[in-house]
Amino acid sequence: MTKPFPSPRLAYLLLTLTALFWSGNFVLARAMHASVAPMTLSFARWSIALLLLLPFGAAPAWRQRALWLPYWRRLLALALLGVTGFNSLAYWGLQYTAATNAVLLNSFIPILIVLFGALFFGVAIARRQALAVAISFAGVLVVVAHGDWHRLAALDINRGDAVVFLAMVAWALYTLLLRGMPPALDRIGLLTLQVAIGLAGIAPLFAWELAGGRHTPLNAATLATFAYVGTLPSVAAYYFYNLGVARVGAARAGMFIHLMPGFGALLSMLFLGEALQLYHLAGIALILAGVTLATRSHT
Repeated sequence: MTKPFPSPRLAYLLLTLTALFWSGNFVLARAMHASVAPMTLSFARWSIALLLLLPFGAAPAWRQRALWLPYWRRLLALALLGVTGFNSLAYWGLQYTAATNAVLLNSFIPILIVLFGALFFGVAIARRQALAVAISFAGVLVVVAHGDWHRLAALDINRGDAVVFLAMVAWALYTLLLRGMPPALDRIGLLTLQVAIGLAGIAPLFAWELAGGRHTPLNAATLATFAYVGTLPSVAAYYFYNLGVARVGAARAGMFIHLMPGFGALLSMLFLGEALQLYHLAGIALILAGVTLATRSHT
């Protein structure tokens, strides 16, 4: 059984590392998008993660089966949303959009958590929060339209941005569902179950990609990519995030995703040569304004 943190400070540190590892995942996926097919990357990532988790998570998952079996539907949804859906959609979207855009869109997740909490989970939403959702959504539109409103009017939206946005929807729902799992569940055991189920969901997508003729060469660069995505953004970050949600709640844990634009922009500039554009700054300003308003409405 997982022991609780002695204080929220450790949870906050681990959530910060989570944002850093996930930012590196987005930047690396974009850097290798021409060489590594998206479903191949997703399948390799979670195959490695599962191999690393099984020695530590299989026993507690089996031992606590009486705890999680009554929640099997929720567990299935968590795996399909957080492992299969989020990652496959993010990697697919990064085939067509910049890493900077992808990490900026992550900042909308806390607002989606508020919105979906009100719509589907019975969480009350005040007028102030509704205004916060509207302001942040305007920021998302600025990012996906690249600052050109004519593109919105013509529905000329980068398909990569649209697919990444769907990934953010999946993660917001994952976060809300995660808080409903029994706190006594061992977090490594829970993560092992999620990864095993999620990997089974990725397998047919991987097979479909191979059947379509998209193959990934195995060389030093691709193997190093698999090694990174299969460890830090997967095993470490997901474990840290699950612990963070259990310790400080879904809303506070989700707020740490706002560190990703800073981490992601810096990594993108260093390794991809991407530059922050004015529409990036305008979009993130609106998103953060909405999040600040939503956060204050809780106090």
